[in-house]
Amino acid sequence: MSSLFTFLLVVQALVAAAMIGVILMQKSEGGGLGVGGSPAGLLSARGAADFMTRATTILATAFVALSILLAAMASVGRSGSTIDTSLSKSAQTSGAAPASSLTAPAQQAPANAAPAPASDDPLAAAAAAAANQEAAPAPAQAPPAKK
Repeated sequence: MSSLFTFLLVVQALVAAAMIGVILMQKSEGGGLGVGGSPAGLLSARGAADFMTRATTILATAFVALSILLAAMASVGRSGSTIDTSLSKSAQTSGAAPASSLTAPAQQAPANAAPAPASDDPLAAAAAAAANQEAAPAPAQAPPAKK
């Protein structure tokens, strides 16, 4: 992270804290944004000349401008994203059943088949268990008895 980005991030945090303080110190007149019909609302000349209102406007403008600037700086510093495909085909290379075996007919495996070799794939054991379950013959179901 560049030092300019860090500096602007600290400035934005200070602007946000100052804006929170200024907003909390303002007198609540009801009817936010001058909708309440008060002659001293935000849209009147007296409301616009108020120090707190001007401070809020300046701080909010600075906050939005800093947000846009920081977002632009962050996007320029990033390179194109790459997709990690290290786990996509590891089940096939580790000795487990391929993903296409779910649609193909189950192949008969010997009952005392050796377990798949250990690998770094955390899902290899689950894939091997699923392959063994597919290879085992399903128990025959008796047809329901008629009454």
